[in-house]
Amino acid sequence: MLGSVSTQGREKLLQLKAQLEKVILGKSDVIDRLLVALVSGSHLLMEDVPGVGKTTLAKALARTIACDFKRAQFTPDLLPTDILGSSVYSPRDGTFTFKQGPIFTNVLLADEINRASPRTQSALLEAMSERQVSIEGVTHALPAPFLVIATQNPIEFHGTYPLPEAQLDRFGMRINLGHPAPEHEVEVLYSQFHHHPIDDVKPVLDGPGILAIQAEARAVRVDRHLGQYLIKIADASRKHPSLKMGCSTRGMLSLFRIIQARAYREGRDYAIPEDVKAEATHALAHRLGLDTKAKYSGVKKEDIVREILEATSVGV
Repeated sequence: MLGSVSTQGREKLLQLKAQLEKVILGKSDVIDRLLVALVSGSHLLMEDVPGVGKTTLAKALARTIACDFKRAQFTPDLLPTDILGSSVYSPRDGTFTFKQGPIFTNVLLADEINRASPRTQSALLEAMSERQVSIEGVTHALPAPFLVIATQNPIEFHGTYPLPEAQLDRFGMRINLGHPAPEHEVEVLYSQFHHHPIDDVKPVLDGPGILAIQAEARAVRVDRHLGQYLIKIADASRKHPSLKMGCSTRGMLSLFRIIQARAYREGRDYAIPEDVKAEATHALAHRLGLDTKAKYSGVKKEDIVREILEATSVGV
């Protein structure tokens, strides 16, 4: 029998959303997707022009959960060891001690990630995929939960590097904040008259609470016909004439978790096709590779995903 998820977990998400809406005004849909990423255990990439609140939103999320939070400012001279850590020599006793980098945290804000070199960006690959890092031949497990929230400016901006395809494929979702509506932007001006609203954010969840919610979300039922629908979408992307690279199997696994998380956020213990249609663009577009002709013709990956969704039937 179809029903609803436990009210306690969903109530916590509603409380978390209310806290975030104190800081980011008029962006309810963006906050909803941030919660979906958190519940599904997906890393999140936020791309937009400077100054629209990407970093503020990530910091606000960190304050709503009583977990360890670290911020790494990505710059052209940042090295992989600055993120992962390295062995430090002690002249007193002639030994080496491993000093952990900022990757050893629950929530890592990789700020302006595309300002670092591809070599440094690639240092995150193992951590984002396997929740562990291998340093100097030793494998170190990362704390749980582990979430990377990365911000980046559009790649046309000076001093940026495009993220490698393997890096992009490890982000579960990509979202754009956009500028607030004029009425909300006026409120932003006055909301910071005496202090920043982020100072009023209170913790709602802790690490074990997040892990419990993620476990509940993974119990959300996804009928096999819906799984077949996902594979039809992936297959269509791999055959699309404007794409040189379609959706990966990792991308489909990620979308599978994401639709479970969306159903959970909506209070259902079962996923429906509307969950796929609502999240597919944010979960898949950044993974696709345009061919040369499409790239210089102004074709957008998001439009291709929408085209595929319209052309793909849910039924077997």
